[in-house]
Amino acid sequence: EAAKQLGVAIARRGQRLVYGGGSIGLMGEVARSAHANGAKVLGIIPEALVGVELCGSPVDEEMVVKDMHERKAAMQKNCDAFVAMPGGFGTMEELLEMVTWQQLGYHTKPIGVLDCEGFFDLFLQFLDHMVAEGFVRKEARKIVVHGTTAGELLDKLEVYQPPESVISLGNRGAFHSGGSMGP
Repeated sequence: EAAKQLGVAIARRGQRLVYGGGSIGLMGEVARSAHANGAKVLGIIPEALVGVELCGSPVDEEMVVKDMHERKAAMQKNCDAFVAMPGGFGTMEELLEMVTWQQLGYHTKPIGVLDCEGFFDLFLQFLDHMVAEGFVRKEARKIVVHGTTAGELLDKLEVYQPPESVISLGNRGAFHSGGSMGP
């Protein structure tokens, strides 16, 4: 149900959905819902997954790329924000790569998790734990926005302001002498 609501919310806001191009799973449901409610949908899928993920049905435009690296780069280039829904290793890998890219300063686009039924609770606690242990700056923790409904999450993403990036901090000499960043 949350996937359908996300698709509806994207369409109602006049936004375009850029996603991994498959028609299965939660993101396939988001794509069908967004498309059915009038949103434009761009699916970006690696060649090797074209037959596996049954691409094509809910998209207005399909981009077939060489591999997963090209897919993430194309998605980052073509989207205005990133939203993760409950998923497995691929979801987490893509989510954390976009977080890392923003932390470094390669983009400033908002990144959110749609926390359906507490799915991301432990992940969000782990991010807080990384801050407490000194592995993630407190400001960088703000990169991952969360909401429990599609509307709440999209509202937060629309007003998101990125923290200062590692590249920016480095350029202004904000590193401690031991090579680590301050809090």
